[in-house]
Amino acid sequence: MRTDSAVNHEPAESDSIPHTDLEQRVRHCERSAAVYAVRGDGLLHCVRNDGVAHEKLGQLLLQTARCAISSALGQAVALPEPTGELANALQAPGASFVTLNQREELRGCIGSLQAHRPLITDIQANAVAAALHDSRFAPLTLAELDITTVEVSVLSAMQPLPFACEADALAQLRPGVDGVVFECGRYRSTFLPQVWEQLPNARQFMAHLKHKAGLAPDFWAAEVRLQRYTVSKFKEVEGAS
Repeated sequence: MRTDSAVNHEPAESDSIPHTDLEQRVRHCERSAAVYAVRGDGLLHCVRNDGVAHEKLGQLLLQTARCAISSALGQAVALPEPTGELANALQAPGASFVTLNQREELRGCIGSLQAHRPLITDIQANAVAAALHDSRFAPLTLAELDITTVEVSVLSAMQPLPFACEADALAQLRPGVDGVVFECGRYRSTFLPQVWEQLPNARQFMAHLKHKAGLAPDFWAAEVRLQRYTVSKFKEVEGAS
């Protein structure tokens, strides 16, 4: 499935532009304010609430994604070098999704479900993949970039969701909070927690998730496996310049 894949792309070199213009596009999306740190397992963890630090991290992640897309389109962008805790957070293994929208309409979405590389590398690769390699859309052009808003979601670790039947699974889901991974044999799909905004009913959410995997909306089998995760989401202001 496209939403849990990522494509590496070597950025093109061109004239650089200052990062200050990008800062005006960024806002903090505040479902959870958090500070991230690397613990003994080498992964990125939320360690405490701190709106200021969370916002700084969000600004940097959004700038990283936008700069990667600009560079891939031939317009290299100067990205400030992070220091301290921010630098550590970006170098820790992390899983992310990058979503592109134009006037509130989806323009691309690619991500990683498992942390298997530094967060900064994951975001850069997923940003370029969402812009150029999402098979649902034509590749983004440089002319479109100014009307495109970027959203970055940083995923928590996956948690298995045990259940006795589909009704039991549906009863355990937390609308607006849980991202869900559906698996059955070779069929696999995921929805980010943001999808609850369009599909607030758990049964409807699951039916669309199964359809996305290539199965009938009413499909169920003993082989079905579910995992869930949460995200910290950061999004640019639409139309800012």
